[in-house]
Amino acid sequence: MIIFGTRGYLYQLAMLTLVCGHCGNPAAHTLRKRVTKFTLFFVPLFPISVKYTTQCTFCGMEQKITKEQADGLQAQPQQQAYGQQDAPQQQAGQNPYQG
Repeated sequence: MIIFGTRGYLYQLAMLTLVCGHCGNPAAHTLRKRVTKFTLFFVPLFPISVKYTTQCTFCGMEQKITKEQADGLQAQPQQQAYGQQDAPQQQAGQNPYQG
């Protein structure tokens, strides 16, 4: 007797602030990855399908997106954070390391 089937996994990748296409509110959106894996004797072996979605936390609308769009959205907050740290805004004469 062989027992096989599928099992779904849901991963939350990021929380983003976007304008919802349904309700029009600037609200938090969850970026999620859904992976369906083939199982043999209840052991997940390999992924069958991978889907990416965003869901508005205000109205609950869920929208499917591509992997490239998900990668772009996930990299966007990191670029903004690095951009602020790499180029600190200081005026002349305000260097804290000068004596």
